[in-house]
Amino acid sequence: MTRLRLPLLLTPALLLAACADTRGHGGSSAPLGFELASAASAATGDDGAATTAAVPMIDLTPEQLAERIKAGKVRVIDVRTAEEVAEGMIPGAEHMPLDKFDPAKLVADDGREIVLYCRSGRRSTMAGALLAEVTGQPVQHLAGGIMAWEAAGQPVEKR
Repeated sequence: MTRLRLPLLLTPALLLAACADTRGHGGSSAPLGFELASAASAATGDDGAATTAAVPMIDLTPEQLAERIKAGKVRVIDVRTAEEVAEGMIPGAEHMPLDKFDPAKLVADDGREIVLYCRSGRRSTMAGALLAEVTGQPVQHLAGGIMAWEAAGQPVEKR
């Protein structure tokens, strides 16, 4: 007799369900099992059809990005706000704030790779998801954003 095993995909959802606070003291007030239904819906879509996996982000270190900039092989896109850019940005970067981010403008094939960055990496990940929808390819971004860039002693220019 073979032993029945649950798919590994359910394990994180079960852990989330186990962490739910059903007493109303913060945490989730959703009924136990809601997370399982949500996880199943996310994996299959609302219509029950299987969905494709998210396109992965490729994290670059400040040193890796600096090397690619020197080689002239990248188009660096800053997705922060105008106020943040005024405080300094990576030399040669283009500014396209997240609220006006248009992946179609980045698809021009000039042979350079696109690398996104923001302050810490969160917004560049969101912009990367939009870009990946258009290209169907993994998207590169500066892990840790300009904070990591500056911490690594890389140059910043004021605009």
